[in-house]
Amino acid sequence: MTLYRADPKHGVAWVTGGSSGIGRSLARDLASRGYAVAVTALDDDPIDTLIVETAQMPGSVTAFPCDVTDEPRMARTVAAIEKELGPIVLAVFNAGNYISTPGEALVVSDFRKSFEVNYFGIINGLVPVVEHMRVRSRGHVVLVGSVTAYFGWPTTAAYGGTKAAINILAESLKYDFDKMNIRVQVINPGFVDTPLTEKNMLPMPGLMPVSRATRRMVKAIKSGGFEVTFPYRTSWPLKFLSLLPRPITRWVIILTTSWKARPLHYERKPPNK
Repeated sequence: MTLYRADPKHGVAWVTGGSSGIGRSLARDLASRGYAVAVTALDDDPIDTLIVETAQMPGSVTAFPCDVTDEPRMARTVAAIEKELGPIVLAVFNAGNYISTPGEALVVSDFRKSFEVNYFGIINGLVPVVEHMRVRSRGHVVLVGSVTAYFGWPTTAAYGGTKAAINILAESLKYDFDKMNIRVQVINPGFVDTPLTEKNMLPMPGLMPVSRATRRMVKAIKSGGFEVTFPYRTSWPLKFLSLLPRPITRWVIILTTSWKARPLHYERKPPNK
């Protein structure tokens, strides 16, 4: 049996983190392809302009505000989407944040917040939506990771850790999801020009416009395999680098980022109480 792949004729696409960046652009692209798109973002991140922008498209965009870290509310959001728009056949878990974690200024709450949003923000929506998909014996789930999952980068101990966990999550769930006819994909983009990457202090080779990145994502949803990564000129060298002995990987990263020459100049935050 061919594993299920979402189609706009079958039901709804749900995108989290849809108020800006990749999520917003992806919601627009999916609506242009005929999907009824449910967009989840924080209550104070309105998507009214996105709804206006997509009004004349074959599909539609509807707001379902929610904080992805709120487990009970995420379950209610899934139920509300299914009741108001129809069955969720495609769930794209894109909500995320980036908090720099320099080694000389570590703060426990930075790690906790990163995992609450980037990782548990997926789990809180994945669990209820997969239950609906399991009952229907079909579904399509996309988890948005990052090339930072391949190995450790300076200042990404929290962010990269969440993205590595997302990749393991997808790999582990695929065994049973395949048996339930639920396709799971993990998309590991390179550097995409969004408000999130503006916080990044590292060099960003191959920085992509967000519209180009989401076109690649839509193509992946339509025909891609388990893992999708782009742009190739950035992601494939990084994949190769991840296969080398770690001392070599670290040497290359230190060399390309000039990290040894960077002073320890971060303002130290007070310890958690």
